Amino acid sequence: MLADIVTVLAGLAGAGFFTAGTLGLLRFPDLRSRLHALAKADSLGLGFVSLAVLVQADSAGTAAKVVLVWLLALAAAATSAYLLAGEERP
Repeated sequence: MLADIVTVLAGLAGAGFFTAGTLGLLRFPDLRSRLHALAKADSLGLGFVSLAVLVQADSAGTAAKVVLVWLLALAAAATSAYLLAGEERP
């Protein structure tokens, strides 16, 4: 019962952060602001969705895979945002 409540709350929080990231992508004026909204809000949203899946995981192997996917997504989001924004030039 408690696991189901945590799953629903974490899933809703993740959906909220995904929505906020999408709104930031659509409304912010420049590329760097848009990338910041996507990289931060979507990474946090994925963390909450991963937490929802972890609570319902049936084995430690499944939980480890979910954590690994989340960590790889964090690294990919940070790397792609850095590469798309480019280095700041004087």
